Amino acid sequence: MNAVFDWLANLPTWLVLAAVCLLPALEASTFLGLVVPGETAVIIGGVIAHAGALQLWVVMVAAAIGAVAGDQVGFVVGRRYGPALLGRLPGRLRHPERIERTLALIRRRGAVAVVLGRWTAAFRALVPGIAGMSRMRRTHFTVANVIGGLIWAVLVAGGGYLAGASYKALEQRLGLVSGLLLAGFVGTVVAFVVVRRQRHRQHRG
Repeated sequence: MNAVFDWLANLPTWLVLAAVCLLPALEASTFLGLVVPGETAVIIGGVIAHAGALQLWVVMVAAAIGAVAGDQVGFVVGRRYGPALLGRLPGRLRHPERIERTLALIRRRGAVAVVLGRWTAAFRALVPGIAGMSRMRRTHFTVANVIGGLIWAVLVAGGGYLAGASYKALEQRLGLVSGLLLAGFVGTVVAFVVVRRQRHRQHRG
């Protein structure tokens, strides 16, 4: 990941701004986020804004536009192509039980799952498509997507701005936070499934 940081940091500012918008946009629409997290470019944009080459608000707007637009595309792709979408995932991510649990959670806690999912790289790439597959209402997804995208763009770009030259340390910390959120997300799914099974057994009894 350090190579990606160094490469982006040496690009012309206009190209960095394009990356700030395009990488988040491609995360969910093409699953690029499973390989290169979009937050990488956004943090770099914040760092360059700290150096005075870009306006911070411009970086935030570009990141928000890319994040929201990309997730909307991912949602539409998931709705239109459904299960066929899963065939495009890497083998290590094709876990039928995990997909089913995620679908169940999105059906029950759809908007919350969309907002929280943005803070982990894997879920940021997968949640929009799975939300589309789950038949979540487009208006509910759009509202959650816009709220989550704006908060994410402001905090990540602002974090890069405040970090300045220490952007690599910030990226590592965000990776730790993402891991913790991912663990919490999976734990919530497991707890939900356990409770639902217990209730089902009680009703049958």
